[in-house]
Amino acid sequence: MSIQQLRPFPTHFRLKDLTNITAPVFDFKLNPHQETAALAANAWFKQRNVYNGSKQQRFLSHRFDSYAGMSFPDADAAHLETCIAFFFWAFSFDDLSDEGALQSKPDAVQVGVDISMGVLRSPDALAPGFSYAAMLHDIWRRFRATASTGACNRFFRAVESWMQSQVEQARNRSTDEILSVESFIALRRRTIGGPIVEAMVEYSLDLQIPEYVWEHPVLQEMSKAVIDIMTWPNDLCSFNKEQADGDFQNLVFCIMIEDDTDLQSAVDILTDMLAQRVADYVRYKSQLPSFGPEVDAELARYHKAIEQYTQGTVVWYYRSPRYFRGQDVCGMPEVTIPVYERATPALSQESAASRKTDLYQSLSFPIFPVVQVSLLLIPILACLYHVATTPVIGPRIPVP
Repeated sequence: MSIQQLRPFPTHFRLKDLTNITAPVFDFKLNPHQETAALAANAWFKQRNVYNGSKQQRFLSHRFDSYAGMSFPDADAAHLETCIAFFFWAFSFDDLSDEGALQSKPDAVQVGVDISMGVLRSPDALAPGFSYAAMLHDIWRRFRATASTGACNRFFRAVESWMQSQVEQARNRSTDEILSVESFIALRRRTIGGPIVEAMVEYSLDLQIPEYVWEHPVLQEMSKAVIDIMTWPNDLCSFNKEQADGDFQNLVFCIMIEDDTDLQSAVDILTDMLAQRVADYVRYKSQLPSFGPEVDAELARYHKAIEQYTQGTVVWYYRSPRYFRGQDVCGMPEVTIPVYERATPALSQESAASRKTDLYQSLSFPIFPVVQVSLLLIPILACLYHVATTPVIGPRIPVP
């Protein structure tokens, strides 16, 4: 399927309050440590020099600290600070490939992925010069300090899968390919970082859940359902912003093309799909077997936490200025939203130069004080860096 098959967009569309669909099942709670953790996490992010000036202010205005406070409400201050840092890393890296200098550049995204995965494989090596990988390096260090071995393994596998999904999505953007609804849902569970979120929820409470529990078919179905429930509202809230940026990797557009329908109908179809997915989650949860008193108690804490995370996520989509350009969309059963004007495909010389500078700054190494390594040399340097920093005995945490 191709974006050329999309029907023309209307001037406006209607969106229901999706929090009302999820609220009967997923609790909402705020973390009392949010402000304290946010001060430390914001200072940490600013030191990474990922953005400067107005771009940094705009990024921080999306209130990822508030998102973490709503999504990890029972984490202590130290763990919450790491969770906020995790959001800074995940959203900035995602923006780099979604709308930044690496949009529709799968080979360049792969370079960043390779450098970042080197951090996970060699956690005791020095932090790399690539800012995004340097953030992950510190988050991984904090994670490993308190999380169980199983949670560490799950985090490693989840980050690896998420990063490869970023490459796949960049490749789809570069060819204007739109996947089928079924294929896109499977890919979207990875691009949203659902399995990473599950590992972060484990870390936030330092839960101890045996590996075999996660392999149970009911737990796996519950996992797919809860990831869809936190993901599909994102597609419904973000597709307008994304199409304005020239990005059509969204479930709304997959439905439009596969069902040969208009935008409003696709929005309504996905909203109904979300309600059905909430019912699926409730049904799977009722089928959950017992794993013994101790495991059941830890699993109950986990499910409470992942449900709070999910509701906090859906609420944040409405409260953050990231998706609705300042329009008040909170607390109303249904809102009418204008379809945003598409950005001009051709960048101005100033804008293009700005993006090129941002890219070179993000993908550079301090070889000499005044020398920046060009993007063309990075694949070679990444390989040399990986060889030079790979420890003889491997990482402390065994990973498959």
